[in-house]
Amino acid sequence: MRIDETNADKGARPLSRAFGLSARLLLLTIVFVMIAEVLIYVPSVANFRRNWLSDRIAAAQMAALVLEASSSERLSADLEAKLLAGVGARAIAVQGGSKRRLLALDDRLPDVDRVVDLRDAHWLRLIRGAFATLFRPAEGPIRVIGHGMGEAEMVEVVLDERPLRAAMLEFSRNILILSLIISGITAGLVYFALHRLIVRPVRRLSGNIAAFAGDPEDASRVIAPSARGDEIGIAEQALARMEATLAEELRQKRHLAELGLAVSKINHELRNMLTTAQLLTDRLEGVPDPAVQRVAPRLLTTLGRAIDFCEATLAYGRAKERLPQRRRMRLKPLVDELMELTDLAPGAAIAFAAHVPDDLEVDADPDQLSRVLVNLVRNAVQALSQAGASDGPPRIEVSAFREGRAVKILVTDNGPGVPARARQNLFAAFQGSGRTGGAGLGLVISAELVRLHGGALSLDDTAAGARFRIVIPDLAA
Repeated sequence: MRIDETNADKGARPLSRAFGLSARLLLLTIVFVMIAEVLIYVPSVANFRRNWLSDRIAAAQMAALVLEASSSERLSADLEAKLLAGVGARAIAVQGGSKRRLLALDDRLPDVDRVVDLRDAHWLRLIRGAFATLFRPAEGPIRVIGHGMGEAEMVEVVLDERPLRAAMLEFSRNILILSLIISGITAGLVYFALHRLIVRPVRRLSGNIAAFAGDPEDASRVIAPSARGDEIGIAEQALARMEATLAEELRQKRHLAELGLAVSKINHELRNMLTTAQLLTDRLEGVPDPAVQRVAPRLLTTLGRAIDFCEATLAYGRAKERLPQRRRMRLKPLVDELMELTDLAPGAAIAFAAHVPDDLEVDADPDQLSRVLVNLVRNAVQALSQAGASDGPPRIEVSAFREGRAVKILVTDNGPGVPARARQNLFAAFQGSGRTGGAGLGLVISAELVRLHGGALSLDDTAAGARFRIVIPDLAA
């Protein structure tokens, strides 16, 4: 047989709403009050039984006084019957010193099924006796023994247990009714207090969260904290701060996405126009005019820089990088190819040195690692060509070594270093460029490529120049 789970869930949700937090608090309060009443009832019913039997002992004592006041040894049968009926007993025995007197319809005490001695009434024994009377009543009469008054040392009463049990059941019924009334009143008060102080504010919080989730950019849906200073008030204030921050960030991201789309379109068209301009400018190199020959190289450099900027912007905003196709490879051939990048600044006379062991292998994607190294070395070449060296002839060094299960690559130059203002946002797009005209995208893309390898790209603290550290861990087996 197939069960429709959807319908079952629909039927379960209204049931859970019917027994929400308020209903559960109400039920729990009733249950806890009833438990407290039960704990009170147990000693109360035992004390009721003791008092009831003590009253019978006291009544028997009064009957004993009648016996003592009588001049005859035995009362008339009619008077004895009235005395026993007044006490509610079948027989009464009073003992004082060596004298013992019996008030009964017969000359001896009748046989009994249970003996209750009130002279040593321990609370645990009284509780057991009370529940025995309620749930295991004696079929025959019981004998109750208590202390006497005056010259009487002990009073014994033989009586039927059924009146005692009936009185205890009535007492229990009254306790139950009273407990239900107290439970209802207490539960109602607790319910309304908790509903006002906790449940309603929590519903307000949950309702606001659900409403805010529907349109998190709508600032009007941010919760307005109340003036409460307790935990609920603290939660409202924290939720208000979180929602306001999230709404602002979402609005900024939407604006940035819209701006990025517009910039991508502009860059795409601008790149095409700049490429056409570069092709036309190439023809100026054949013009013999000295002024043209002087301006043409600068114009070509400027156009190339603008095209590179457009391509970098489009590459960053287009999509996320693909996952690296990692394999173990020798690092030295990859580093040797970087030497040609110094030709980007032929007039700067930049020296290039590579300190990489021939047998050093790295577990990485060759293309992506090459892009990272090319970007770092090209940045160093541009810094040295524009600002010069901070000490000695301009130079770039690339060194690498293995440390445990990771390969560390250092790209060092003796240029001006990274400005302090650029260090704070070094790996943030459009914010971390340390040179004039830079977009700040190269380091962002490089850091992303290194992170895809599970590694890290960082800038070391150096007294002069700049040193970037690449850490590429081996792929876990």
